[in-house]
Amino acid sequence: MTRTRGVRAITVGPFQENCYLLTDGETPDAVLVDPGDEGARLVAAIEDGGFVLRALWITHGHIDHVGAIADVKRRFDVPVCLHPADRPLYDRATEQGRLYGLHVETPPPPERALADGDALTVGALTFHVMHVPGHSPGHVAFVGHGMVFGGDCLFAGSIGRTDLPLSDPRALTRSLERFAALPADTVVHPGHGPATTIGEENRSNPFLNGAVRPISR
Repeated sequence: MTRTRGVRAITVGPFQENCYLLTDGETPDAVLVDPGDEGARLVAAIEDGGFVLRALWITHGHIDHVGAIADVKRRFDVPVCLHPADRPLYDRATEQGRLYGLHVETPPPPERALADGDALTVGALTFHVMHVPGHSPGHVAFVGHGMVFGGDCLFAGSIGRTDLPLSDPRALTRSLERFAALPADTVVHPGHGPATTIGEENRSNPFLNGAVRPISR
């Protein structure tokens, strides 16, 4: 577990998904971005750190990003925030899990429907929702304070898959253009793998610099 600028990345589960514990560094208020697995471990990180969990921010509805929601909600009665276009995936989390031989408890219904441009707060920090479909129809990113929590759209050197149910490579191409337009020093906290920056990805990522376009595999 690492800490940077009020961000703790906790890599969980067989898919090695990055769940983020985000705080403003001044108050105990916190949110979890994409609690994908190992719910007991995430609960312990919140309690051991003395944080007060305020919400669960979900980038998209794939199992590796929602698998621990039920466990966390049992301990903390906080709202789940999700774009409604991803409800078909979110509501079928248990079925998704079976395809991989995993037991995934279907998460409870989300309480807040996210939309492009929405403002979300944690302590003194405000992040804005950026709807970036392609990997999934309701995929969002959370942008603010020189950071973007990008889920599975953009990785260091790569991008999210577009061969999954409800994926759309053309939509992802448009979404990547929105990522590329963010300030170069924006730190990207992805759903898998190491952090990077928009500037680095614009220079070296073939899907952002035009060398390769997302295609359905």
